[in-house]
Amino acid sequence: MTDVTPGEAELEKMPTSDLHDAAVKRARERRDVGFMWELLRAIPAAAATTGDVDRAEFDMFHVLSLLEEYRNAGEGELGEALRPMYVSYLTEHGLPAGD
Repeated sequence: MTDVTPGEAELEKMPTSDLHDAAVKRARERRDVGFMWELLRAIPAAAATTGDVDRAEFDMFHVLSLLEEYRNAGEGELGEALRPMYVSYLTEHGLPAGD
């Protein structure tokens, strides 16, 4: 199956939770640990943009809570704050196989 690289306009029409799921799935397919790490690093800043300033500082002591947030990083205000990251990744690397 050939990779499908959608345009940004097409991706912008997708729900945020679908963007998150597709970006994470594509990163897994590509074994792209760098994207996963960048996503974990982006969560505190994205949370701060939603008004949760206490989570703005990235701290290694918060890795476990970040991993929990990672599971839900496609939902609600946090997902919306991370949306540009998902669109950018999928525009560059395409949708996961089977999507």
